[in-house]
Amino acid sequence: MSRFSDTGITHEARRLKWLIWFRGFFALVLFFSTFVFCTGEAISFQVQPFVSLYAISIVLVVLSAVYGCFLSRVKVFRPFAYFQLVLDSFAVTAIIFVTGGFESIFTFLYLVVIIASSMLLFRKGCLIIALCCSLQYGLLIDFEYLGLITPFNTTVLLADAVPWTHVIYRIVIIMAACFAVAFLSGILALQAKRARGDLKVMEGHLRRVKRMATMGELASAMAHEIRNPLASLSGSIQLLKEDAQPGSPDYRLMKIVLRETERLSNIVNDFLVFAKPGRVNAVKLRLDLLVQEVVDLFRQDAVCRGRIEIKTRLDAPVWVKMEQGHLKQVLWNLLTNAAESIEQQGTIRVRIAQYRNDRVHLKIMDNGAGIKNEDLDSVFDPFVTTKANGTGLGLSIIHRIIDTYNGMIDLETEPGKGTVFTVILNSAGPGPATESTRNGTGQSSTD
Repeated sequence: MSRFSDTGITHEARRLKWLIWFRGFFALVLFFSTFVFCTGEAISFQVQPFVSLYAISIVLVVLSAVYGCFLSRVKVFRPFAYFQLVLDSFAVTAIIFVTGGFESIFTFLYLVVIIASSMLLFRKGCLIIALCCSLQYGLLIDFEYLGLITPFNTTVLLADAVPWTHVIYRIVIIMAACFAVAFLSGILALQAKRARGDLKVMEGHLRRVKRMATMGELASAMAHEIRNPLASLSGSIQLLKEDAQPGSPDYRLMKIVLRETERLSNIVNDFLVFAKPGRVNAVKLRLDLLVQEVVDLFRQDAVCRGRIEIKTRLDAPVWVKMEQGHLKQVLWNLLTNAAESIEQQGTIRVRIAQYRNDRVHLKIMDNGAGIKNEDLDSVFDPFVTTKANGTGLGLSIIHRIIDTYNGMIDLETEPGKGTVFTVILNSAGPGPATESTRNGTGQSSTD
């Protein structure tokens, strides 16, 4: 499980724990406030509805204790949260019934349950709990009006005391309040969840940027110091090679030296890109078309062809401002990493979506081997690689390029199930695409 998933589970467990504590605290407050009221008014503790309130309080305390005992054993939190909140809604209905039904002052407790559900189940679950509360209240008041049930200490039937129009009005108002609170609190809870996610991504990105800053300066200095002697060495060997006989031992050795100097030159170029990617040639690019163009080319690459299916879902049109070479390098490296993580047959999914605050999210998802938990913190560090012939600069360069354009990159992974890289870029707004992307293949939606 990724660190982000672990964090999500921890948050869910923490919120459930707070719900359990709050329920227990409310039950104790209900118990002792009822006790104080009975004592102050010289009312017997055996008189209804106070006996029922004591019983409900004790049941809620016991349930809270049971929930707390089972919380550490629960692996799937959402059904457990639904179970608790539905029982809470029934407890509120019972409190309303024993305290006067239509005349009860405790109908606001439904809203408390709905707000709690928004923090655990977000918008959809919150609306489900609101529906549950609304149905219970509607049935409770209907049964009371029809005389099928009678709240404690009620001597006059509701149908005889209140016009049916007032009853319908009360039910509609309570139901509308439940759904209004559910809708608004669901939106707020979802926004809070997204804000926490964005904050985690930003914190991780800034932490990596600080760590790479010193490495970038060192890489730049090393690259410049190595580049000139390497060029002289390559030129000298090239001249000697022209005088050697093809097929001779000297000729073969010089070919090896030239091949290795070319490899060193490529590494030096990677150093320079990692140190100072630059953005002087940034132009407005049609991201969805360019992604489709790179994906079509990558499908023909040896690492992908015949064994990996690539599915795309691209929202068009989406524009960003970058150098086209940088953007293609980011896409190609991420696709290559995804393909190399898949041992046999597999699938890569590429998605683009434009989110709030003019941010574009590009996701590249694979069902490969994933990344081990102990390797997560060093994934973007330079010179760290698990490949036999890798330099460990691929993801580092991607990170530096994206940071140059004030973007961010995030990853989620689960060993044995796959990895999701999310590139977050600033939207350039609507505008014409560059000529190269305008002539590219159109978008597809095959996922």
